[in-house]
Amino acid sequence: MSSLTYTVLTDPASLEASENNRTPSKGTVYLVITNNTKRVVNWSEIKVTVPVGTVVDTLTPNTSGINPTGQYTNAMTNVQTRVTFGPKGTNSFHATARGRSEAFYVGDCMILTLADVTLTVGAGPVVLLVAETVVTGGSSNQPSYAAVAVVKTTPQPIPAPRSFRSDKEMLDTGDSLTLRWDGSDDFNYVISYPNGSSGPIAKPPTGTSYSWSPTAAPTRATTYTLKATSRTTPAQEHFLTTTVQVRHPVLETLTATTGIKTPRLQGTATNWGLTITGTGAEICDDSGVQGTLTAAGVATGYMKGLKNGDGDITFTSGGVKVWRTRGVEQMGTLYADGVQATYVEGPNKGEGVITFPLGGVKVWRTGGSKELGILYARNVNGVASGRSTPGSGGWKAAGPDAFSIEVDTSAAGFTSTPKYLATLEINGGGTYDPDIISGVQNPSATHFTVFLRWHTGVPTTWTVADAERCGWYINWIGCETL
Repeated sequence: MSSLTYTVLTDPASLEASENNRTPSKGTVYLVITNNTKRVVNWSEIKVTVPVGTVVDTLTPNTSGINPTGQYTNAMTNVQTRVTFGPKGTNSFHATARGRSEAFYVGDCMILTLADVTLTVGAGPVVLLVAETVVTGGSSNQPSYAAVAVVKTTPQPIPAPRSFRSDKEMLDTGDSLTLRWDGSDDFNYVISYPNGSSGPIAKPPTGTSYSWSPTAAPTRATTYTLKATSRTTPAQEHFLTTTVQVRHPVLETLTATTGIKTPRLQGTATNWGLTITGTGAEICDDSGVQGTLTAAGVATGYMKGLKNGDGDITFTSGGVKVWRTRGVEQMGTLYADGVQATYVEGPNKGEGVITFPLGGVKVWRTGGSKELGILYARNVNGVASGRSTPGSGGWKAAGPDAFSIEVDTSAAGFTSTPKYLATLEINGGGTYDPDIISGVQNPSATHFTVFLRWHTGVPTTWTVADAERCGWYINWIGCETL
């Protein structure tokens, strides 16, 4: 029977057994020694034997990493003295007295500490053997033995990783990205994201958080998923996510079900964009220069020019209408380099129709009619016709019994002097028989002159005023191509 009393404590209070494929568990064993007798005990050695091996009832696989220390406290003086350890055995630790023996007084306390004990796999009780050697009557006695027990408990699950985060709340163009988290080294970590994965992530230096950076920062809002998988059996798995926001995202497509609100849309290659205004939208660059809309089709109720008073196009059932300006019920004019159509018809019932047979055109009196109509034009392939205006004051006296008139042909648009054919017509009828004896005089691309006089020897009382009053005028045809 031992002379001293032995009690064991541990830190943590429950020693967790190690588990295969994870960081070994460690703990500290405190052997508390007291003298509960009524006499002084002179001790020379206290040997603590630790069960070593790999089976459940052993404490540690080896003692090489254990750090033994000891401290003796005098209860009367509260003076603390360090306890020395002699050479340890394969599986034992020897606390030795200074000199042949030391006095262990009643009420005093000694604590032997075995720190950094690596615990074996498997939960269960483990017995430590204490061999106590004391000196009585001047000689050392045979050792007395005491047994103390500790319990290895089933290991707790590996603490889940936490605080998976980005180092920036918002990424700007050109920014790099680093993701960080805190977690146990007993997990294997992989980060996945749309169309990619990090692969295994290396263990960081001691005392620092785990981190990982993608090769290229995301160009739009991206969710990253951290998967932590333990190496134990069965394996533990944990998933954490974090979403990284991008200030200027790049999207392949955008589908909005309730609407998009933005003051401006801009292309990536230029500064041209679509600006949303209070009354509509404008295509222009940053300086306000207006651009062009190119599309396969545009569905709209009307189109108009940019300036006040510009023309307006509306889209009626089966066709379009050109108006002089917006809000005015007055037809406008279509100007185009070309128009492709099967036919063209006047807007009013009974008006003429133009069809386009192969190699030419036909003018009909009205739609559905087989009766050819009349083409009115100032110039057709270099041929044009017209007349002077009756009563316009163009007639002049040109000598006894002779009149002249200058005929304006500029409306025909001739580009060179044509051949003119002219006849005299009298507005309202009448039988007057002057001779056109001089024909067309002074012809040009814009006018010619006609001289009239009565038959030779036939006196007349007609004057220029009579010619104007009776509505004399000249019909003419001009041709550049003869």
